[in-house]
Amino acid sequence: MNINKMTILFLLHKHKVNKKGKCPIRCRITYLKKRKEFSLGLFLNPDYWSSKQQKAKPPNPDNNYINTQLSLISQKINEAFLFLQVSNETFDVDDVYLKYKGENIKTHKTLLEVFKLHNERMNKLVGIEYTNSTYRKFIEAKKHTTNFIKHQYNKNDILLESIKMNFLRDFDFYLKSEFGHKQITINKSIQRVRKIVKLALAEGWLEKDPFILYKPKRYEIRVVFLTKEELKDLEDYQFAQSRLSQVRDMFVFCCYTGLAYAEMSNLSREHLIKGFDGNTWIKMYRKKTNTTVSVPLLDKANEVLMKYCQNDRLLPVITNQKFNSYLKEIAVIVGINKRLTHHIARKTFATTVLLYNDVPMEIVSELLGHSKMQITQRHYAKVVQKSVSDLTKLLNKKLNN
Repeated sequence: MNINKMTILFLLHKHKVNKKGKCPIRCRITYLKKRKEFSLGLFLNPDYWSSKQQKAKPPNPDNNYINTQLSLISQKINEAFLFLQVSNETFDVDDVYLKYKGENIKTHKTLLEVFKLHNERMNKLVGIEYTNSTYRKFIEAKKHTTNFIKHQYNKNDILLESIKMNFLRDFDFYLKSEFGHKQITINKSIQRVRKIVKLALAEGWLEKDPFILYKPKRYEIRVVFLTKEELKDLEDYQFAQSRLSQVRDMFVFCCYTGLAYAEMSNLSREHLIKGFDGNTWIKMYRKKTNTTVSVPLLDKANEVLMKYCQNDRLLPVITNQKFNSYLKEIAVIVGINKRLTHHIARKTFATTVLLYNDVPMEIVSELLGHSKMQITQRHYAKVVQKSVSDLTKLLNKKLNN
């Protein structure tokens, strides 16, 4: 039996006989092993019905009228079925019935369709609820998902209801094998796809979450930062080129404040305030996490400001791309065998400046402006373990003495 074939069956509802001894005629459509049964508003004496021939017998005006109506109904249902076959990739028996009745068929959304809707909404909220950087990441996620669907299924899109949990497993493999993405990057891409599916669930376009049992693969977070010795070497080095000297100073400033690039580049006098302790603090809004960052201005960070502050602008203006490009030169010149980026300054602030000087984890989380304490713990747990190990060694020495 071909399950993709639609069948139409007319039958009498013999348990409901009216005063004239006639039974209602019903229609049953079967498609993809599912049925849709409904009444036609036609009535017939059960003695006149031929179930095998699907018609009223013998010929007479009443029976001829019934047979004509059944033929027209069958024709309209087949037309509805043909229309759906031509215009829809996937439909069910309820859609056939709705089309036959002249009503709108159920909406079948695709993954990329919902992705597009999500990104359009996000774009309108850039600068209000989201940063442009976050928006671009979802644009990139949609691009990866589009290419994956073409690669994996040889299709331009995929219906939401046809998505299974192995979609994410295959997506993981695709990003790893085709692009060499690291697990942390892959998990972020998967997280964005899952957000699109959650939007579809919230809007009622999907009945159940196909990824509810999915568990992302674990990855080891390796925190790269400058040691105390490397930081000192960087601070003391005398550069011949002023551009490298400027970038070094700005990098060092962030090593003692923990500011991300966006906050560093927007830093102005209005962000310097007198704190409750009478000292100067940096207080500003962090777009990435929608939180306020309050960081005490340490002496070494203040020295950099005193060197560069002009009018309202406190630090030189430079693009993130050039900043990181110059940092590569600086690492080679100073002899730091690490791939220096602006973000390493933030990591150095958390580790070498704070945690290695026994600043508690919750304070580090506050100063970094993390939205959740778990984020800080996940990234710096091993750093804390090393600090505990060092303190334990000192304790052992004291106890032995």
